[in-house]
Amino acid sequence: TKCSWRQLNKLQLNSRVFIFHQRIHTGEKPYNCEECGAVFALSDTLKKHLRVHTGEKPYVCDECGKQFTESGSLRGHQRLHTGEKPYSCDLCDKTFAYLGALKTHRRSHTGEKPYWCDKCNKTFTQRSSLNLYRRVHTGERPFWCETCGETFVWQNSLKEHQLSHTGYPCSRCGDVFPDRSLLYNHNLGHRWRDKQVKRAMQKKAEAGNQHITALSFCLLFIQKQKKTGCGVHQCQDCNKTFKSKHNLKLHQRIHTGERPHSCDECGAAFNTLITLQVHQRIHTGEKPYSCEECGATFKSKHNLKLHQRIHTGERPHSCDECGAAFNTLITLQVHQRIHTGEKPYSCEECGAVFALSDTLKKHLRVHTGEKPYVCDECGKRFTESGSLRGHQRLHTGEKPYSCDLCDKTFAYLGALKTHRRRHTGEKPYWCDKCNKTFTQRSSLNLHRRVHTGERPFWCETCGETFVWQNSLKEHQLSHTGYPCSRCGDVFPDRSLLYNHNLGEKVAV
Repeated sequence: TKCSWRQLNKLQLNSRVFIFHQRIHTGEKPYNCEECGAVFALSDTLKKHLRVHTGEKPYVCDECGKQFTESGSLRGHQRLHTGEKPYSCDLCDKTFAYLGALKTHRRSHTGEKPYWCDKCNKTFTQRSSLNLYRRVHTGERPFWCETCGETFVWQNSLKEHQLSHTGYPCSRCGDVFPDRSLLYNHNLGHRWRDKQVKRAMQKKAEAGNQHITALSFCLLFIQKQKKTGCGVHQCQDCNKTFKSKHNLKLHQRIHTGERPHSCDECGAAFNTLITLQVHQRIHTGEKPYSCEECGATFKSKHNLKLHQRIHTGERPHSCDECGAAFNTLITLQVHQRIHTGEKPYSCEECGAVFALSDTLKKHLRVHTGEKPYVCDECGKRFTESGSLRGHQRLHTGEKPYSCDLCDKTFAYLGALKTHRRRHTGEKPYWCDKCNKTFTQRSSLNLHRRVHTGERPFWCETCGETFVWQNSLKEHQLSHTGYPCSRCGDVFPDRSLLYNHNLGEKVAV
């Protein structure tokens, strides 16, 4: 198509602007960065890019003082303070503060993935996801622990690891614990005290004192502790009180940063001896708490106690909605999200929400491309351990799932469920555009391309695009020819290959 600018009198245009515009067609990029070699069509774009290397951020937010390399980034940031979201999606009711965020969001509707890996052709909705994924090929591990030197591919993996050195802090009182299970046990104490306060307030209200408040009751609660000699040792930095001088001394190390106990193996330092001792089990592999029933061993007494409920059948935590009982409080809380619909964990890449943090972690691998589970037989990688176990059955030949309606067996439970729908006729997945139904979610996702117009498969030879991968493979034969599977001869047309195969059959 002709450039609309060329239809204008060139004299009417600023000659400099016209020259810049022509670079769109010529691909000319005369300005290059001496630091990294990146090239640009405009000198202004090069100037902005150089700030990546110099660290210059000349645009400052008046509200919070945050600095930015570009004025557009500052304007977008200021909308976080004003709450303004001027960019709205025309396919749903979501609004955004940034135009870039809207563009990324729209790809969740269209399925567009414009960024692709030149090593394996995997595609992504965002450039940042592609950059993260490339570490799978390069082996780059840019995040490292300053305490022990271990390196990580992902920042979240580093943060989780660092807790093994620093301990797990309580968000309510600041106490730090060497083990996640000890923090969990500690939080149970907070919940118990909350219940005590609530019950006492209810009793007071029932007795006719309607004006008691949570604050006034807490003050009474503290006064009662002081009378009994409890909680009289107060921290001068945060006013927190403790039952003993020893506990206060340990707490004060949070403020002073003192960590007198260090690990001989890796040099990690800790503020309490018990924290160090639990940490050292990482190196020694020690699990001093064992189950008398089955011999399983654990690093902490709390984990052993939870495990023993498997044998005793104890389920002390029950759901008020449906009566289901659970052996841990956290399991109950997760279950209750079925009734409340709460999904507190959201993906920053695509906005998907999840009830469990583990489910979010697995989902994030869709964006990052991380596949931590590797098959020892063939080297194929997987995002989930369950997928690896299923794949390994292809090597062993094991097919533990059998259909009770026929004699077929399967390596995957999901494959059995899909197969059974052939007997029952069930098609649980339906298209919201035309109401067509499908036995598998993957079939529905492929069908949706009929409505969205998405054609994700393209021919590198001529640039033609296709809805289906099989269509692309069929098309590519028009460039490469149709090979005979028996003798290797190649034919320019399928009919010629067909005639050739007839000759092979006659010869046989």
